[in-house]
Amino acid sequence: MTIQWYPGHMAKARRQMIERMKQIDVVIELVDSRIPEASRNPLVDEMASGKSRLLILNKADMADKLITQKWENYYERQGYIAHQADSRTGKGVSAIPEVVHRMTAGRRAKLEQKGFRPHADRALIIGIPNVGKSTLINRLAGRKIAKIGDRPGVTTAQQWIRAGNTMELLDTPGILWPKFKSHEVGLYLAATGAIKEDLLDFQEIAVFILKILIRRYPSQLSERYKLPPVNRSATDENEQDLIVALFDQIGRNRGCLMKGGSIDYDRTSELIVRDYRNQKLGHLTLQTPPV
Repeated sequence: MTIQWYPGHMAKARRQMIERMKQIDVVIELVDSRIPEASRNPLVDEMASGKSRLLILNKADMADKLITQKWENYYERQGYIAHQADSRTGKGVSAIPEVVHRMTAGRRAKLEQKGFRPHADRALIIGIPNVGKSTLINRLAGRKIAKIGDRPGVTTAQQWIRAGNTMELLDTPGILWPKFKSHEVGLYLAATGAIKEDLLDFQEIAVFILKILIRRYPSQLSERYKLPPVNRSATDENEQDLIVALFDQIGRNRGCLMKGGSIDYDRTSELIVRDYRNQKLGHLTLQTPPV
């Protein structure tokens, strides 16, 4: 599966963000807790060079809590300020302005020493499509301002938004990058819904998800699809045979059949992908931090 997606509005948004960066005190980067590193745009490091950075591990309630904590520890070791949140439920969201305010304490102190009244904390909020950015902004603003959708590409323009008494947010469209650094990154993004579905191969994504479930979450896999215990110690060669067998079992158990009773692999693949996205398989994390 080759995925390259860089429509015109994304290139325009990137130029606009670079122009606005001089007005920004803190760059808030949202990532998907299920795929933290894969959902980070490598262009942000270039655009936000020299700016204070807050990394929000969003959708934390959809992910494996233990692994999310490992990711938070990992990013803090890299020098970031990391914070877990879930924009859908509001968990962890109310603390974000306070975190940003602490990060800008030095700026305010310098202005006050010169006799100036500090302006509100100005933060640029950035994230790839479908990472929950608009939902988070609406939570912070306390009202529905940013458009929300369950598909990538809903936000298409920049706007300033007041968030409480201390912070102003610059909303931006979700931006992907011209070329993914690896095929695996594209699969992570496709699995979680960050890429438009007309660009997807559901069978390849389903196989990718199944491989992770076999190795890390075999009990959830068995429970969801009424399967016998799954052997997660399979070799690569045996794993391929196991995945074919799982497709057959899942397709048969869930009625994904064609005329004559053969397995409809396309329907089975889409079933697996949508079950993962809709948390029918539980709180799972696809990507783990480096050791």
